[in-house]
Amino acid sequence: MLQILTPADYRPMRWKNGGGRTTEIAAYPPRAAIDEFWWRISIADVDRDGPFSPFPGVERTVVLIEGKGMRLRGRNLDACLAAPYVPHAFSGDDAIECTLVAGPIRDFNAMCRRDRVRGSVSVVRGECASFAPSDFLLVYAASGMQECAVGKRSPTMLERDCSMLVDRSYDDERPSTTIRPLVADAVALVVAIDRT
Repeated sequence: MLQILTPADYRPMRWKNGGGRTTEIAAYPPRAAIDEFWWRISIADVDRDGPFSPFPGVERTVVLIEGKGMRLRGRNLDACLAAPYVPHAFSGDDAIECTLVAGPIRDFNAMCRRDRVRGSVSVVRGECASFAPSDFLLVYAASGMQECAVGKRSPTMLERDCSMLVDRSYDDERPSTTIRPLVADAVALVVAIDRT
């Protein structure tokens, strides 16, 4: 199954701890409750310092996509996310405090419940990249326009802030996916997820 998702398909909601806003791009099971997803991909708007929501049993990856950056501190983490499009992985088990560097930011979040799935976040910019088959693959066009080809299907064009979700979890056909940036500033964030 292949879906093209636009911002009209995304689901806005409050953070789990009520401290900010997030926009859910996709989750599995679809539209799962905040404590029941196997995986969840979202965009968060962070406009002030404060704690991140705890997600016990969840592995998280955060990517800065807009703004000057933020510092994340916890028992096992001390990271400054100042460069855009660099994935930072950490455990949702830990209490994390966020301090903004200079004003509001937006970040891309991928969360995987470790007893159900494992996932990775890759960045595609400048050159074409291919991805091996996985149970789920989400491509988010963070900047510019991308051409996405799944197996022998005709390529799909993804504009900025749109996504392509490939669900092969119950499918015998498992083709690879190729992503080609179409403009100089094009950046795609790719989340590959497999059942554990």
